[in-house]
Amino acid sequence: MIDLTVENGVWTATINRPDKANSLTTAMLGELADIAARAGTEGARALILTGTGRVFSAGADLEEAHAGLATNPVWERLSGAIAALPCLTVAALNGTVAGGAMGMVLACDLRISVAGAKVFYPVMRLGFLPQPSDVPRLVRLIGPARASMILMAGQKIDAPEAQAWGLIDRVVEEDVTTVAHSLATDALAASPDHASAIKRMIWTG
Repeated sequence: MIDLTVENGVWTATINRPDKANSLTTAMLGELADIAARAGTEGARALILTGTGRVFSAGADLEEAHAGLATNPVWERLSGAIAALPCLTVAALNGTVAGGAMGMVLACDLRISVAGAKVFYPVMRLGFLPQPSDVPRLVRLIGPARASMILMAGQKIDAPEAQAWGLIDRVVEEDVTTVAHSLATDALAASPDHASAIKRMIWTG
């Protein structure tokens, strides 16, 4: 249920479970984490995460969430593997992203979205804590008050407002995967060491 294509150094991982709103099982999360780890060791020049259908991901599969997936360390393994990549990483949101699926999106360098998408993380209502690394990443992007709007007030933020906040970097009318590939053009033209050095300067100062 995770499709991977590799073309000219660009790895595109697509969540392909549209009949279940691309909700994530333990196996799917593990596969995504493995892909991100492989991208780091096999010379990927860019990693793009996207989904099929009208939803990027509804978060954890409900049956597995109640069986313990909501607190499984695989979420942190995935977001950590993405954040550690030396190459450009792009979340290409084909639709709404919810719950734990926010982790992989927040770990990316860039987030682009279709206009109709929404962002929400209903941990307060559901009684779960957000993944540990998600909160500082969210706060770094939008500040503590707006993070509280999402995590504590449970607000669903539409794509234009999320862009105004700095949570989404660009709202596009075109196919998001195509746009994501275009954003990788300069990274592909540079040497891997050069791209990695610039990324370190951005994220570590």
